[in-house]
Amino acid sequence: MQIETVLYNGAIYTIDGANPQVEALAIARGRVVAVGSSHAMLQLAPPNARRIDLGRRPVLPGFIDAHIHFLAYGLSLKEIDLMGAPSLTAALDIVAAHAARTPAGHWLSGRGWDQSLWPGYAFPTRRDLDRVTGAHPVFLRRKCGHAGWANSAALALAGITAATPDPAGGAIERDPATGEPTGILKEHAMNLVGRLLRQPTPAEAVDAVALAMRTVHRMGIVGVHNMEDGVALAALQALREEGRLALRVVQQIPEADLDAAIQLGIRSGFGDEWIRIGALKIFADGSLGARSALMIEPYEGEPDNVGIAVASADHLVSQVEKAARAGLAVHIHAIGDLANRNVLDAIAAAHRAGIGRHLRHRIEHAQVLHPADVGRFAELGVVASMQPIHATQDMTLADAHWGARARLSYAWSSLLSAGAPMAFGSDAPVETPDVLQGLYAASTRRRADGHPGPEGWYPEESISVAEAVAAYTAGAAWSVGMEHTQGKLAPGMVADLVVLNRDILTAEPSALLETGVVATMVGGNVVYGVEALSSG
Repeated sequence: MQIETVLYNGAIYTIDGANPQVEALAIARGRVVAVGSSHAMLQLAPPNARRIDLGRRPVLPGFIDAHIHFLAYGLSLKEIDLMGAPSLTAALDIVAAHAARTPAGHWLSGRGWDQSLWPGYAFPTRRDLDRVTGAHPVFLRRKCGHAGWANSAALALAGITAATPDPAGGAIERDPATGEPTGILKEHAMNLVGRLLRQPTPAEAVDAVALAMRTVHRMGIVGVHNMEDGVALAALQALREEGRLALRVVQQIPEADLDAAIQLGIRSGFGDEWIRIGALKIFADGSLGARSALMIEPYEGEPDNVGIAVASADHLVSQVEKAARAGLAVHIHAIGDLANRNVLDAIAAAHRAGIGRHLRHRIEHAQVLHPADVGRFAELGVVASMQPIHATQDMTLADAHWGARARLSYAWSSLLSAGAPMAFGSDAPVETPDVLQGLYAASTRRRADGHPGPEGWYPEESISVAEAVAAYTAGAAWSVGMEHTQGKLAPGMVADLVVLNRDILTAEPSALLETGVVATMVGGNVVYGVEALSSG
């Protein structure tokens, strides 16, 4: 196989134990074919091969976001963005500006509000929105995606009144004095309004995933594990048919489509190196921010609230077995300690029955664990699929609502020490998909502004930058059975890589926030930073 490209004079971290660091690598037909010294690789290359001098810059395997809502992220780049709004007033000012330039009566939608950033942590209300939205119906998802904020016009169009019952797996927040809906809808109750929103056309969906792809390329991301439905999958396939897909996608199957997938005979791993099926996606509970994560003991100061079981323990047992019998792994959203226990119990039950032991099941988020359950991930081979930046963004709420239980919230070090396999992602658009920010959160457990202090939040659960990089590369690939294809820079692996402007594996973790992506390569093609990688 004739070498087409050589990258040389670099500090290339391969994440491969056989050759952990090399100066150069050679690429042919989109794959790494050799690694070694600059002299050796240049000697292998024919005269017409492209030669790229890295200028001693560091190179890592391209990052893989193991948990993202890719179409939603692309759409969010064009919607009302309330991420980081420091107060209710600031959030309302943003909404008011959008309302002012939108024709009367048209829906306004967006996401990103976070009451944990606001004084008092109180949920906003429909009355707050009513003051700035006039005749516009409005629906805004909380940053976690597990609670929505609607104004009176939106509630009226949805027919939500004091007499409307809570849907199964959801809750309509109500004024304790009058019983009237406050405008906050949790979990499945969001569907009462969400179903009224205009859905993107196929062309709009393609444009949104294309925008998302260009955006994540600038962050060094070469692959994503997408947690959405057939609309997103259709858009990704259309992008590929047009010859524009330059991202490796592992697509999950929503629980609602399980029977259809089984009937078609679809199994985990179906597809190829560009688009393949990962697992069945199930929700076990809600979120911390919506106070709907399912807990063993009640929330601090809320003796009647243990969260919401979006799926009962019995339902999880049934669905895990059903999926596993059909050859489908499960990726199950679990935030609270009881939700995590229920999922582990369901997977254990399938194992005892001899069903699906070979499948790589994952718990998505695994945000807070009971001490007795930490070791069970390794025992059962369950992947802890986690999002580091959630920890630093949620620490205030975790302390307020879980108290001392927050000690095992985002327990990366404890899980790794127990031998649990781990994959990292972002949950975008819930948080930014910027991997460098995720690496900083994982290694410091501090926010960018330094909060909560030099030691970080429960610093004993921080991990090294190298361990975090592994979770964004080799760990993410292993979690979906792609360890022989991606996640490392070794012969036979796809030539997906990221070039950085500083060596994050030798610098202090604080340098991560000052590090930039110079270039990103997918399948041997430069998809970002073409000008930076000049041929020698």
